[in-house]
Amino acid sequence: MSIRFTALLLLIGSASLAWAQEDALTLPASTVSAQTREALSAPSGVRLDQPIRTGSRLDLTARETPASVSVIDRSVIEARGARDTQEVINAMTGINASANPGYGGFVSYRGFTQNQITQLFNGINLGYASAARPIDAWVVDRVELIGGPSSFLHGAGAVGGSLNYISKLASRDDQLLEGRLRYGRFDESEISFGFNQALGQVADAAHFMRLDISRGSSNGYIDRNERETGSLAFSLLSDLTPNLSHTLAVEYLEDREDSPYWGTPILNSDGGTMKIDKRRRFENYNVADGRYEQRVRWLRSILDYQLSYATRLQNTLYYYDGQRDYRNLERYSYTPDNSQVQRGGAYQQRHDQNVLGNRLTLTHDRQLFGLSSRWAAGLDYSRLRQTLHPRSGGDFDVVDPDQFDPGHFDDIPGMAMGLQKQRRHEVISRSLFLENHLQLTDRLALLSGLRYDHLEMEVTNYGAVSDTSPALFERRWEPLSGRIGLVYDLTPTANLYLQYSTSADLPAGSLASATYSNVGLFDLSKGEQWEVGSKFDFLDGRGAATLALYQIVRRDFAVRDSTDPNLTVQAGQQTSRGIELAGRLQVTPVLLVEANYAYVDAEYDEFNEAMDGVSVSRKGNRPINVPDSVANLWLSYSLTPALELGADMRYVDSVYADNANTLKAPSYTLYGAFTRYRVDEHTTITARLRNLTDEIYAKQAYGEQYYMGAPRSVDVSLDLRF
Repeated sequence: MSIRFTALLLLIGSASLAWAQEDALTLPASTVSAQTREALSAPSGVRLDQPIRTGSRLDLTARETPASVSVIDRSVIEARGARDTQEVINAMTGINASANPGYGGFVSYRGFTQNQITQLFNGINLGYASAARPIDAWVVDRVELIGGPSSFLHGAGAVGGSLNYISKLASRDDQLLEGRLRYGRFDESEISFGFNQALGQVADAAHFMRLDISRGSSNGYIDRNERETGSLAFSLLSDLTPNLSHTLAVEYLEDREDSPYWGTPILNSDGGTMKIDKRRRFENYNVADGRYEQRVRWLRSILDYQLSYATRLQNTLYYYDGQRDYRNLERYSYTPDNSQVQRGGAYQQRHDQNVLGNRLTLTHDRQLFGLSSRWAAGLDYSRLRQTLHPRSGGDFDVVDPDQFDPGHFDDIPGMAMGLQKQRRHEVISRSLFLENHLQLTDRLALLSGLRYDHLEMEVTNYGAVSDTSPALFERRWEPLSGRIGLVYDLTPTANLYLQYSTSADLPAGSLASATYSNVGLFDLSKGEQWEVGSKFDFLDGRGAATLALYQIVRRDFAVRDSTDPNLTVQAGQQTSRGIELAGRLQVTPVLLVEANYAYVDAEYDEFNEAMDGVSVSRKGNRPINVPDSVANLWLSYSLTPALELGADMRYVDSVYADNANTLKAPSYTLYGAFTRYRVDEHTTITARLRNLTDEIYAKQAYGEQYYMGAPRSVDVSLDLRF
């Protein structure tokens, strides 16, 4: 408890200082702005005057947006040593993410998980959480987060919030050449390279290209678990006329794991706190030839046309092609006396997914009733196709955890037959959206947004046909979602905001994999949020902070009927209430402190599940893998102009592994430290220690398994930039 309140008190103290500094708050806007820019020149996750793409289509800054929004840009990614996108988002306020192969894009935020958190790639919604497996951070320029329902921006889903991973693109900057070599414990290595180049003389160049390549590998902290990753991103920016530009962007991403780690079985007890046998901390119970692979290809064509000083037209044509392959033994549990491990849950699967789409956006600045007004309107079209090839099996064998032969996948009865095509999904989405920012007075602004979606889903069943698995079924929905918010400037450096927003999503599952029993004849679930907050600078711009209070209610999702456990009805309801704080303070010219803290009270208002043929109410229980509190803290101290020292802390509260709330994974705290030495203006060496105390902790918990986080490790990186 003391750790979470340390972060909370730090932020509350910062806020108190802000209101106490009356002189700072009454300085002329130009003076404050200049001081703020100077103080925020260091890498920081709290930048209030930075435009946010994910919170609006109007190029509003975080300060102008009536919502909890945050950004981790390239400078912060590098300063904190994030190796992949999972580590990037775990530094954001309230986020708790993990990457179990079966839940590759798992995110918990504001009391919601899985498909209730939309994960976008360059603003594109793939409609499937498994498509959001962590990728190498090298090709990522920034990650943005908006809290709460955001269907009005990104389409169906996003009850809890939206994350947007934005890739590096060619720019008109001067020539840039950069690279990285990194090596650490478990033979973890990275080789990355990138450059941005004007094609011709910089002064009159019309074409600019960027290329980024990265390769990573690791022997894994779990026995027999090896991983290789790779990424390639190429983009070409062409100024076709003074007002018209085009960007062509191509990306290829791959990820391969041999004998993936699916979790550690917990010891049998009478319930309560989940415990593992620490002697077998790094044991892998998967088969020897278990496999997870992902191959992703992206193609984007981006046109940007400045029609006039006040009007801009942007069009993005995109294509995504992804293939994910699984071949594993995934479920493990101890025998009653905790002496042997029962292995089962054989599963072979292939996802063949592609998405073709186009987004057209028109933005326009004009007067409305004599008031300054900005508009954004557009059309969205996407066609998602995915074919699933699942084959599964039950219990396989019982092994002595101290010594056993892991065996081979084809040894499992029925698995040697290979893939079997089961279902094909096609989802076509057509959308209209409109957004407006209206400056009502010098201090008060109104932001409004509305989106209409027309969704068509067609599912073809190639397996056995039954009443609950017809050969073909189709569904159509037409959700309408929106947002309205007010921002009031108390001073030039502090504001208050109020927002109401709505969302719509599937009652269960996702559009890319929904079955007839998930969807049936159900309508979409509905979500709504009220949020109030404040964003402000303080101490002459040396610090900045944000505060948000919210309530989200999700209604009408699929649950078991309260009287007949064989029936699924659309009667579920969940409420989440919480607070989020984030702040940064340049304590001295050489000492920077940053922190964020989130608390959520999430519970089911109406929820039933089937247990041994009986429908059981879980009303009042907390959803699985939702921590009450998440906190992060970073300290960075420049000992000399060339030498920087730093430390960090992350706290995650306990989570439940079952809807009955009888199994709980304990809370944990991770500490880290780093030393960075700038050899010269081009060369930097960084040594980073992670999980300093070698904490044993569960990044995710489900059923009788405990997905363990990494132990203590150290790595050293050499960064070059010319």
